[in-house]
Amino acid sequence: MPHAMGWRLGLVLALLAGAVLANAAIGAVAISPGHILQSLAQRLGLLASADIAPGQALILWSIRLPRLVVGILVGAGLAVSGALMQAVFRNPLAEPGLTGISAGAAVAAAAAIVLGGSVVGSLSLPPVAFAGAVIAFAAVYVIARSAGPAQALTLILAGIAVNAIAWSLLGYLTFISDDTQMRNLTFWTMGSLGGSTWSMVPPLLVVVGGGIFVACRLGGLLNVYQLGEAEAGHLGIDAARLRLGAMALAALIVGACIAVSGQINFLGLVVPHLVRLWQGPDHRTLLPMAAGIGALLLLSADLVSRTIIAPAELPIGLVTAFIGAPFFIYLLVRQTRQSGH
Repeated sequence: MPHAMGWRLGLVLALLAGAVLANAAIGAVAISPGHILQSLAQRLGLLASADIAPGQALILWSIRLPRLVVGILVGAGLAVSGALMQAVFRNPLAEPGLTGISAGAAVAAAAAIVLGGSVVGSLSLPPVAFAGAVIAFAAVYVIARSAGPAQALTLILAGIAVNAIAWSLLGYLTFISDDTQMRNLTFWTMGSLGGSTWSMVPPLLVVVGGGIFVACRLGGLLNVYQLGEAEAGHLGIDAARLRLGAMALAALIVGACIAVSGQINFLGLVVPHLVRLWQGPDHRTLLPMAAGIGALLLLSADLVSRTIIAPAELPIGLVTAFIGAPFFIYLLVRQTRQSGH
């Protein structure tokens, strides 16, 4: 990892540690940082006992810490997936939703919520949503492939078509849902970390953590790919295979993230571009830094969503969209001006 990245990575990790401590401490029941550290030390066997009330310990270990771990993995995963999509399409405005991943997960989750008495409804929501994301991506690829070699433009157009079909199905499921189902569906489609449990962490570590590791290993190849597919081919890189592999990896990561948190908008769009503006386009450093900043921003947004209208909880997707939408407009205007149109 280049030396110039060292102090930036250190700063991000320090801020992330602060966000972790703040999220663990702040809530309807306040827990002091000292009590949090004592409880952690006790669990690690470094202290015989911790001066923390049993109720606070229960909240810390059963609610806040699993939510923190899931938030870190989801934030990092969404940001890295966005960086992969922007690298594949060589466009800073690209994001995972282009390939129908988010819409596919949303339809599958809606089916699980609304069709409560069916076989689909009897399954756990995260696996169903993950399957929907994977199926949507597979459909996009098959459609694009049937028109010839799966080029970037055909993938985008196929993604638009699959998105349209998925959102129409989602609209129908919303229409036939009852009041309770409507509330659950609306809250899920806006995103939340409120349902996080420790049981979600192992599969997330495997899919999202492993996916981020593989993505970071692709950094050098993605740098070459930015020169163009023909140029990459001349340098011995199979551009089509790299493109498909990066998109499939992004689909798996995003599918796993959406399955546990619902739809969290704009994180995959905003974070990679922030990193690119801060330290340049080198994907060997952009991808790991995007993971850190994505986790930091999602934890910060989750803290806002939990406290801004306490004791109620604002869907986290609303917070990220409120920040991301203006930034998207800025990117659009900036890119248009740079292109001279």
